[in-house]
Amino acid sequence: MQAIFSDRLAKPVGPFSPAVRSDAPGHVFASGQIGQLAATGKLVEGGIERETEQVFANLAAVLEASDRSFPDVVRATVYLTNMADFAAMNAIYGKHFKAPYPARTTIAVAALPLGASVEIEVIAAVAGAR
Repeated sequence: MQAIFSDRLAKPVGPFSPAVRSDAPGHVFASGQIGQLAATGKLVEGGIERETEQVFANLAAVLEASDRSFPDVVRATVYLTNMADFAAMNAIYGKHFKAPYPARTTIAVAALPLGASVEIEVIAAVAGAR
């Protein structure tokens, strides 16, 4: 197992890696990303849309650091503190993934780190092996 880091991400706030690459069969398991800015470590302001866009910027950074990209994602889990935000999150999510879409689960949670409204984690396969 190899830990993956990127200088385009804020430092983890706990004992975890932003992503890990599996020795076999070559999957990358990305930790959940919130709308945290790398430069300040603070949550981006502006509501669910801005947070979701920043989540995808953070996911792009960790995927790029592991030689993967959004087309390599085979599984996603979305955590929302308010299911009323589902449509807004989903509209932005749909801009970043194309058919065939990754398998996905969306879960309502009581709270997320830093007071975030959305967190998304992904699993990416070996580049091009979807």
